[in-house]
Amino acid sequence: MPLTRSKSLPSTDAIAENGGSDRQNLSSGRSVAGILHKWTNYGKGWRSRWFLLRDGILSYSKIRRPENVNLLSPSDDVRLIGDNSTDRLSRMYSCSGRGRRKHHKTIGIVHLKVSSYRESKSDNKKFYIFTANKTLHLRTDSRSDRAAWLQALASTRRILPLQSISGDFSFVSPTDLSISTERLKKRLRENGINENLVKECEEIVDSAFSEVQEQIKLLHEERTKLLDALKQLEMANLEAEASGIHESVYQLPNHNYSSLRSGKYSECSTSASSDVFEDISEEDEPSFHDTIECFSEPDAGSENMHFKRRTRLPDPAEKEKGVSLWSMIKDNVGKDLSRVCLPVYFNEPISSLQKCFEDLEYSYLLDQAYEYGKSGNSLLRALYVAAFAVSGYASTEGRHCKPFNPLLGETYEADFPEKGIRFFSEKVSHHPTVIACHCEGKGWKFWGDTNLRSKFWGRSIQLEPVGVLTLEFDDGETFQWSKVTTTIYNILLGKLYCDHHGTMQIRGNRQYSSTLKFKEQSILDRNPHQVNGFVEDVTGKKAATIFGKWNDSLHYVSGDAFNKASASLLWKSTKPPPNVTRYNLTSFAITLNELTPGLEEKLPPTDSRLRPDQRHLEKGEYEKANEEKQRLERRQRMSRKIQESGWRPRWFEPQGESESYKYTGGYWEARNERRWDDCPNIFGEFTEEIADCA
Repeated sequence: MPLTRSKSLPSTDAIAENGGSDRQNLSSGRSVAGILHKWTNYGKGWRSRWFLLRDGILSYSKIRRPENVNLLSPSDDVRLIGDNSTDRLSRMYSCSGRGRRKHHKTIGIVHLKVSSYRESKSDNKKFYIFTANKTLHLRTDSRSDRAAWLQALASTRRILPLQSISGDFSFVSPTDLSISTERLKKRLRENGINENLVKECEEIVDSAFSEVQEQIKLLHEERTKLLDALKQLEMANLEAEASGIHESVYQLPNHNYSSLRSGKYSECSTSASSDVFEDISEEDEPSFHDTIECFSEPDAGSENMHFKRRTRLPDPAEKEKGVSLWSMIKDNVGKDLSRVCLPVYFNEPISSLQKCFEDLEYSYLLDQAYEYGKSGNSLLRALYVAAFAVSGYASTEGRHCKPFNPLLGETYEADFPEKGIRFFSEKVSHHPTVIACHCEGKGWKFWGDTNLRSKFWGRSIQLEPVGVLTLEFDDGETFQWSKVTTTIYNILLGKLYCDHHGTMQIRGNRQYSSTLKFKEQSILDRNPHQVNGFVEDVTGKKAATIFGKWNDSLHYVSGDAFNKASASLLWKSTKPPPNVTRYNLTSFAITLNELTPGLEEKLPPTDSRLRPDQRHLEKGEYEKANEEKQRLERRQRMSRKIQESGWRPRWFEPQGESESYKYTGGYWEARNERRWDDCPNIFGEFTEEIADCA
């Protein structure tokens, strides 16, 4: 049986240099296999899995009874990585016998064509494989084994058809086409045609060629759009490709994440069985399919996505009581509403800290912007950044309730490995009210701080955001912008609605910047929510036109001319959830205040999810929510005194005299260690004496 152990490698730096021999081995049908330790969850920790890399697909399965393990046949040309893999395989054969081979169900597959990998920076035995909806945390027995696996992955990626679909077809660019009339003019002159007629014939030919060239240009543009769409479909619908794999090679389970099978299995009765075969879990891991690349290295403590996020809020425990808004705010016309105390009935069950994270609902737009920029298409990067800046307003459609005003020092974290992002925010100032946030994604970072100034004008409330949002890609390109004005109309009479209006300048530090105009809705406007703008280069030349609606979709047209017929889609908002409540929360917003399994014990005592009035409101316990809100507002009124006595934010610090805040780091590390000694229980009881000592 031609099974070989991998050679020890000093480091992974040589991966790119030593790909020749491995490329030849892999392209000739040779596979790579071995035992890797896979992180499952905090209850089970690291579990050994049998991994097989073949034909650009990495599959893995549990190690159960030896007769159920998908052992390698003597004809398989497989390179085993790690001494442990060889030893275990030998024991499996000794225990099971060579005549009892069965194909064990594969519980996970990774398509390397549309995934990525990265070694851990803190542990020389760990590495990660990133997919669209999951991150595999893997660990080897030695540093050399990790290097061997990474070299095998790199070699496989090099032999895969990684070029885009557009590279599979040859098509001449219109600018590359030319025509020569020299032979025609020579023939005409030989036949005695005078020079004026020769020139006229040349002009006719050039005119006809120009028409043909224009038609080819249109066909070329249509083809480019079609190939872009096909590329997106290829990335998004890989599940169909996976279903076409022959079942004798990969047995894929159904995509029913909620139905978990159970069963008991006896272990192999040998003296070494205790260290060869692990205890079998009563739950099968769900299979998954991969679509797009993910580049940011996660923390080992990221939530393992074995749970399904909720799709609806809890049913209300009490019947809601009606309250007159006018009776609450009639004496506050022209004042800052952030200082007006309203009962809990006018709130929605999320805080302003969580509301900031709603802007990241369509974070995949930044992932696409990163990819386009990495491939050299700076214009599409700027376009997708503009689409992201607009997409954050889509969730405000029909949202008429006010988010909870955070307490001083209140925080919120969001770890969404299925989106490839980690978000953190903190209320860093009470007067003025300032919220700072920081988010890490797939090749990009996003941060900013916002001071929302609100004024009540009798029939409307105007919200004026103050602050700068910054987006930085790994290659150093940055974009900065500020939000536009939001106005809520018909506070007292008529149908309540909100609108966003003003000009948004998205300033890039390299080739492109954008200008977006949010049109203010008029009384007779039959086409509201309009956004129009353009992308221009450093010379001021218009490179693309953008148009659409902030609550629905955004399109663009390349070049200076504007033709809707040739527009391409940038972004489309998601459909509203089937279980609509009076808060009109989106499907994404419904998940923000959820305490997922095992999360509560990991959170600091300052997290918004632990705020009692907000939790009572979510459950529909309105009386308790109102009582808690009044109690916490008494504490809130002491915040100014606390801030003036020298209080400083825990996770952000001001940047000079610019009044902006920057994340100082350390939150996720403290979370892994449950180190919250310097995070007070801000939602607990509070007295004047505590304020004096703060």
